[in-house]
Amino acid sequence: MIFDKNLDLDFLNDRNRDSMVEYLGIKFTKVGDEHLEATMPVNEKTKQPLGLLHGGANVVLAETLGSIAASLVVDREKFYCVGLEINANHIKSVREGLVRGVVKPVHLGKRTHVWQIHIYNQENQLTCISRITMAVMSK
Repeated sequence: MIFDKNLDLDFLNDRNRDSMVEYLGIKFTKVGDEHLEATMPVNEKTKQPLGLLHGGANVVLAETLGSIAASLVVDREKFYCVGLEINANHIKSVREGLVRGVVKPVHLGKRTHVWQIHIYNQENQLTCISRITMAVMSK
């Protein structure tokens, strides 16, 4: 178990006030033993001109999940985490509703973390796979 199941979701959501995360409507919704989940609406703020969920919005959701997850598994008094690299494969388009991102660790090292993010539509179909590498930095 890497995450405290009693982690306060309000705490996670409050951390993102006055940021892109809040602007796009990303909300943390679930904490599991080894995963976090968040949702993002597919709307005028997250769609591209063709009416589809913008690939960049998928990446914002993925980076948000990976960054927050990484920060939760380090000693925040001594370390902070920043993104080194992120990629995304867009598998299925989404036109409406909510998407749900799920982040899980792949590698949790002393200086780097690798996290995998799967994004699903409301029918629980996989729409995007992303992976982020985080640097663990000393304060």
